[in-house]
Amino acid sequence: MASNSNRSEVAVEVFPYLQLYKDGTVHRVIGTEVAHAGLDLETGVLSQDIVINPDTGVSARFYRPNQLTKYDEKLPLVLYFHGGAFMISSTADPKYHISLNKLVAEANIVLVSVNYRLAPENPLPTSYEDSWAALNWVAAHAKGDGGHEPWLKDYVDFEQVFLAGDSAGANIAHNLALRVTDLKIVGIAMMFPYFWGKDPIGVEVTDHFRRELVDKWWMFVCPSDKGNDDPLINPFVDGAPSLKGLACDRVLVTVAEKDILRGRGRLYYDKLVKSGWQGKAEIVEIEDEDHVFHIMDPDSEKVKGLIKRWASFINQGRGPES
Repeated sequence: MASNSNRSEVAVEVFPYLQLYKDGTVHRVIGTEVAHAGLDLETGVLSQDIVINPDTGVSARFYRPNQLTKYDEKLPLVLYFHGGAFMISSTADPKYHISLNKLVAEANIVLVSVNYRLAPENPLPTSYEDSWAALNWVAAHAKGDGGHEPWLKDYVDFEQVFLAGDSAGANIAHNLALRVTDLKIVGIAMMFPYFWGKDPIGVEVTDHFRRELVDKWWMFVCPSDKGNDDPLINPFVDGAPSLKGLACDRVLVTVAEKDILRGRGRLYYDKLVKSGWQGKAEIVEIEDEDHVFHIMDPDSEKVKGLIKRWASFINQGRGPES
């Protein structure tokens, strides 16, 4: 009975995502729905789940065009990291499953969506390390070094590998690209990236409600004495790795007008362009929309146009048949 009493008492409320009870139980309010892998009849995209690391349980959901055979031209690979402030959602989240089916169909690619472990059960940097393990797993296939997954071996052009993610996933993609050495990364599609900092900028100065929410999110998932100026969340602080070292040729940053994170995404683009990095950066700004609106309303005309833009970024330089 004592356990039930503790279970009823909330120790930490992390609005709007979850509640942490005094007995350690975590109740996630959103991001817990499940869509099963398989053939999506609307897009003709096939998906399957696979365990990457049996020791940690890290898994991924693979996507590819259903009609693709190992005798066809091999396709670009996108390694994707979902959002959720490092504490909610998964590769089975229906919002992501629908969105990624549409992206794979539009871009004609193979996509691996990484199911990293979440905080608070697994505080940061666990999400980064799980994603790093997935990246190295892909690199092993690229080198022919012990990789045995047929969907990678038979269908992927390892000269055309991209990182992509939205919100926290875009943050993960950035941090991995500063570390990677064993795999060629052509580009990064950063969708509504989750960066932050102790000192407010732009609309953060006046939007006190949302500013306090985001402050609390990072402090909850990352028990660091650096707080919101930890280089993982603030890539512009002293001691953070230089953006000049980003290991890719192209970056596309997408931001939304009503998103409180918009200023940070814009700042990232500006800093990257001025960093001495030798690649090509682009930014897309969506008017009258908020954070990750693309997974909230995937059938809107605005989202369809955005998916076409991301597909074009991935396919830049490929033949007209792509």
